[in-house]
Amino acid sequence: MHTVDCQKNIAWPQRLANCLQQARYPVALTGAGISVASGIPDFRSVGGLWSMFPPQEYATLRVFQKSPKKAWCLYRALGKMLQGAKPNKAHKAIAQLQQMQWLKGLITQNIDGLHQEAGSNDCLEIHGNHHMLHCLRCMYSRHFQASDLLCTPYPFCPQCKQPLKPHIVLFGEAVHALDDVARIADQADLLLVIGTSCSVYPAADIPHVVHRNGGMILEFNVEPVLGCGDLSKLTDFYFPGKVTETLPYFVTQVQPVGRI
Repeated sequence: MHTVDCQKNIAWPQRLANCLQQARYPVALTGAGISVASGIPDFRSVGGLWSMFPPQEYATLRVFQKSPKKAWCLYRALGKMLQGAKPNKAHKAIAQLQQMQWLKGLITQNIDGLHQEAGSNDCLEIHGNHHMLHCLRCMYSRHFQASDLLCTPYPFCPQCKQPLKPHIVLFGEAVHALDDVARIADQADLLLVIGTSCSVYPAADIPHVVHRNGGMILEFNVEPVLGCGDLSKLTDFYFPGKVTETLPYFVTQVQPVGRI
């Protein structure tokens, strides 16, 4: 693994930007770290959401079905956390790469919808989106409303009177777009790993698939990731520091022309 200090290794960002431009199927994978600068703390960090609402007690499908009132304690806390959050420079940098046609795929583990708000399209939200509510019985859906943070015990489906659930993947549910994720990972010959520990599957498997297929991996994290087969050994080039600084700088090195 080569560490790329954008202030010291001036030539490397340009060389790696050239690799991005020459890649046949470049893909980005993002996680909680990209949204921290938008005021959304990592759920697994000290003082994060899981320390207040243990996932096995609040965030499973079984808990929602058995005690939706209890599950909605978590959903309200999450909704208040996401309320007012805006895309940051890293979200906008990824959107810029897409607009310049230098990314073929974008996979996120986040449920905040900030990639789309920043201007990204074709974003695979494998853990869903908290900004939508749906009914598990009749599949009625609507946008999350500010009043949902206040109503008790929880919002009901207007069609069948069942409790509504945020359109997020709970423990015990299958992730979204699994076939699409597998297809994209298998085609990728360059992967940008941004703000994620790659500790949750299926996202955790993506770097391994790209590495096995001979693809290049560029990692943007505050610290190099360890675990899950030691991603740091899979990473070809590591950009240390805040992703809101390293990723936008990297994007400035990419030629502002689209693919032919």
